[in-house]
Amino acid sequence: MQSQNPIISDLVKLANSAAGTFAGMTREARESARDRMKEAMGGMDFVSREEFDAVKEMAAKAREENENLSERLAALEGKKAK
Repeated sequence: MQSQNPIISDLVKLANSAAGTFAGMTREARESARDRMKEAMGGMDFVSREEFDAVKEMAAKAREENENLSERLAALEGKKAK
């Protein structure tokens, strides 16, 4: 049963408009915060996962090569000492 009172009808319209406006403001605030965060993070030097993994692999190979060269050097020094 609908009310015939125009004041109540106007209050319902006002409440619906306020809810829509509030939802729009919330959405706009969220997007604005997301944009600010992107700008702040964009200035930092982050690397992608692929770049990190590639550098990690290069470091492991360099470490292994360093150990091999250290062993060779120790063997050569051992021969020289004899």
